[in-house]
Amino acid sequence: MSLVQYSDSGSDSDSDAELPPPKRPRHIIQPISDLPPLPPTFHDLYASSTRVSVQDDPTLHGGRKRVTPHVEGNWPTHLYLEWYPSKEELPLLKNLIPSQSKDRAKNQVRIHSLLHSDLGAQLPLHISLSRSVVLRTEQRTLFMDSVQKAVEGSRIPPFNVIPDRLMWAPNHDRTRWFLVLHVQRPKENTLNALLWSSNRALARVGQPPLYASSVDDASHQQDYSDNFHISIAWTLTEPRAENTQYLTNIDLDPLQDLHIQFDCLKVKIGNNVTSIPLPMNM
Repeated sequence: MSLVQYSDSGSDSDSDAELPPPKRPRHIIQPISDLPPLPPTFHDLYASSTRVSVQDDPTLHGGRKRVTPHVEGNWPTHLYLEWYPSKEELPLLKNLIPSQSKDRAKNQVRIHSLLHSDLGAQLPLHISLSRSVVLRTEQRTLFMDSVQKAVEGSRIPPFNVIPDRLMWAPNHDRTRWFLVLHVQRPKENTLNALLWSSNRALARVGQPPLYASSVDDASHQQDYSDNFHISIAWTLTEPRAENTQYLTNIDLDPLQDLHIQFDCLKVKIGNNVTSIPLPMNM
């Protein structure tokens, strides 16, 4: 395909010389800060990165290994509450993640922030209400219906949580360690109520509950408040003593000003994310 040919922009013909200089528009564009915020559903459209391989290739995602192998007809599924920190909140969170020296001779544990992607885009944070489970194609509709009815019948209104401490926590398989903000138990015990609803929906499709040791334990509505947290960083290696000792010296008082609001439950099945609004009190 040939390039488009343009006339010489340096022409000094009489007709060009007589043209008055163009007027500059008074209003070119509104400042970005004046633009309205994006609707929450916008983030759901771009919740997943583009799939570049169906094989377990740790080099594509920071050395992480796929916990559940990709199988045609299987749908990785996750229930969670999502939080996009504001521009004022992000510096508070960034200061909680230990900085790392570029001196590789120290063989430091490599810590990956969950606040931004490798390209600098802000990432959402979340509180998990399920494990990463796998549904069969024919189970998706039943599961979504179960979750929808559970949330609608829960009478749980939008609520706030407040972080109260910082700690390291491994995943179920101890293949990754996460730097997490534990959150206080909210009023009306809403986190536990949503977890119980999630675990009941999972039981209907034969999936294991989160935090409970069995489906029977999950049905007893135990208190799992000690388990609710928001991950802000991760590492593949168990943190060393110096990575845990510093936690005792961090001033967490500014976190008391963080009132993190949740108004919907997120259900991710494959690459599709559905937001189920929490019912408003009438």
